[in-house]
Amino acid sequence: MPTSLVPARPAPSAAPLVHKPHRPACLLAEAQLPAVPSTLLIPLAARAHGARYFPWLACQDAVAMQVLVALGADVSAYLDDLPTVLNVLWRTRAIKELGQEFFARHPSALGANLGCGLTHYFQWLDTGTNHWLDADLPPVMALRRPLLPPPCPRMRHVDLDLSQPGWWQRLGLPAQRSAPPVLLVCEGVLMYLPPAQVHAVLAEFAQHAPPGSRMVLDVMTRRAVGCAARHASVRATGAEFRWGVGRIAELEAVHPRLQLLREQSVAEGYGWPGIAMDLLWRPWLGAPLYGLATLGIRE
Repeated sequence: MPTSLVPARPAPSAAPLVHKPHRPACLLAEAQLPAVPSTLLIPLAARAHGARYFPWLACQDAVAMQVLVALGADVSAYLDDLPTVLNVLWRTRAIKELGQEFFARHPSALGANLGCGLTHYFQWLDTGTNHWLDADLPPVMALRRPLLPPPCPRMRHVDLDLSQPGWWQRLGLPAQRSAPPVLLVCEGVLMYLPPAQVHAVLAEFAQHAPPGSRMVLDVMTRRAVGCAARHASVRATGAEFRWGVGRIAELEAVHPRLQLLREQSVAEGYGWPGIAMDLLWRPWLGAPLYGLATLGIRE
């Protein structure tokens, strides 16, 4: 969304004191993350510091600041990109609400964050009886494990390359249609994959997910593909946008079992000016500039 819709930045407040592990400044450098995984700092910075700029979207992330301190990472450049900070906070709130609604209906179900980075959704979605797994590429999980160890036996960490088929079985997700539903979160991941791989991910979810399952993913307009160099935060990582949609309804066409349950635009986070601009741009963009889609399983 345009920066003109974003309020000026107030003076930063003092960060809370947190424990620093041994050799904090070396952790991120030692990880040597490739371009796409290195984007994990963008949402981490927003969740740790975003409330000072957009208090009405504060996500109350109890661990993001501690992880940033442990990493010894300078994220000031990401905080200069206020539209992205707002986008991340809006997305986080929307996913939290969806997750809370899902687990209110299925309090002992399984949730999974595919491409979790250093995000900790279980702090908000733990019902006391549900299960959760965080999965990402091996270099990311090697960085994550000492920083965010599973807090209980109902949570686990798994190495995962989502671009390779067969990820459903490798994660040990339910194989029977009669199994309880699952919730999958996939944020900040699919736009960096080629369209064929994105369709394969969605099709694998559709083929295996039990009825009642949900997948929430972020989407962008196809017109943003190849334009990461214009993104104030992503361009510094070297990652590129490779997938977008002409219309959100395209997601349903990937597999007969897929059903689009909800479409959301980040314009909501900007109030009426953002919603008006979204309506103005939609005939040209075909889809939200950036948004979320919730997919279900059609029987």
